[in-house]
This record gives sequence, structure tokens and C-alpha cells, in this order.
Amino acid sequence: MGAGAPPFQEKRRTVPPGDPFGALGNLQRRAIVELLAARPRSVQELADALPISRPAVSRHLRLLSRAGLVTDEPAGARRLYRLQGQGVDEVRDYLERVWGEAAARFRLFAQNTQP
Repeated sequence: MGAGAPPFQEKRRTVPPGDPFGALGNLQRRAIVELLAARPRSVQELADALPISRPAVSRHLRLLSRAGLVTDEPAGARRLYRLQGQGVDEVRDYLERVWGEAAARFRLFAQNTQP
């Protein structure tokens, strides 16, 4: 470590495009997804509902969009953001497959274990 460098420096981690789990690794992005699950919203509506700035919401939406979880469409002078069905379906399918396999292994173990 060089002189004067802070002892702990958190490196910014970038989320690779198309990585929905990386995109969902942030509390604010999960909050945005939850808000969009109810209905499409504008950047301003999201910013009003969250403790972050409008530019920060835009950055989070861009990342969620690159991950395939959010899409947008023009609505007059603004854009409305909504959940992207295909991206959300891929996340759900992955979780169901992984947890389904784990549940099946647990069930098999439990059935073959003597009390």
C-alpha cells in the first residue's frame, strides 16, 4: 500500500450487462423493481418514492435495463418504466430450477435417513 492511501478502499463493482442478479444486488435497485411491480412509473415518480436523487434513479434504471429487467416507453413528454417480462421470467426460472433441485435432494436425503 502506498503512503497516504486509505487502509480500506472499497472498489466499485460494475454489473456486467445482462446480469440480473448483479443488478438486484443493490437495495435501491430492488426497491425500484418492487415499485415497478405495482405499475409503470416515471423517473420522477420513482425518485419521489425513494430516498435517492432523480439522477441516481436514472443510473439504476439504466443498469436494470441493461440487465434485461426493465424497459421503458415514451408517454408524452416523459418515459414510463416497467418490468421486462422476459428478464423477470429468466430470474424466476433460474431460482425455481436451483431451489427445486435443492428441495428434491433434501427430500431424497430425508427419505433415506433413519430417525
